[in-house]
Parts: sequence; structure tokens; C-alpha cells
Amino acid sequence: MRTILVVDDEFGVADVLAAALEDEGYRVVTAANGKQGIERLAESRPDLILVDFMMPVMDGPTMAHALRSDGHSDLPIIMMSAMPEAAVRERFDDYFAFLRKPFRIHHAADLVAKALKDR
Repeated sequence: MRTILVVDDEFGVADVLAAALEDEGYRVVTAANGKQGIERLAESRPDLILVDFMMPVMDGPTMAHALRSDGHSDLPIIMMSAMPEAAVRERFDDYFAFLRKPFRIHHAADLVAKALKDR
């Protein structure tokens, strides 16, 4: 079973994503910020990470840079934000896909399936 880490400080977003992805057959682990996300990653390595751009404690780009520098360069990341993608790319651009908030759940599930297809 594939594991997905969802990192988002908006509990409604994290809960809806977790429920939808679990319905698709994935194991989902959640975290409320980048620091918790890194802690969850240490507990079990996910196959994919969905991470929000703006969060307290540690934001998405900071978490993503930390992952890349810690040897997780092969781990696909889907970056989520209500901000325009161009603004997100200024801080971090090494992601598999960008998911603009608000999004339709089926679009998120399709991106997840696509990211995991060749892994």
C-alpha cells in the first residue's frame, strides 16, 4: 500500500484530502506544518508528499528544501497553494506538480495517481 504524507495547517483541507485518498486505497499520514512533516517522514518514508506553501512553524518551501538536502531528492512533492504558481516557484521549484487552492478533490487524486504511476 502506498503512503502519502499530507502537510497542511488547514485541518479541513488535510482531513478532506486524507479521506479522499484513503478511499482511493492509499495510507495517509498528516502533519500540521513542515516541522511535523519532517518528524512524520522520520517515522515512515512516504511515497509522495502533498505540502502546503504557507504554514506556521515551518512553511512548505523550507520543508521541501530540507528534504532535498537530506537525501530525499527522489521523493515526489505536490506543492499546494492559493498563491499563483509563479510566486511559489520563486521559493521552491523542484516539485512534481502544483495544486492551486481551492481545488477539486478528483483533480488532487488524479495528480497523486500520476505522481505514483512510475514509482
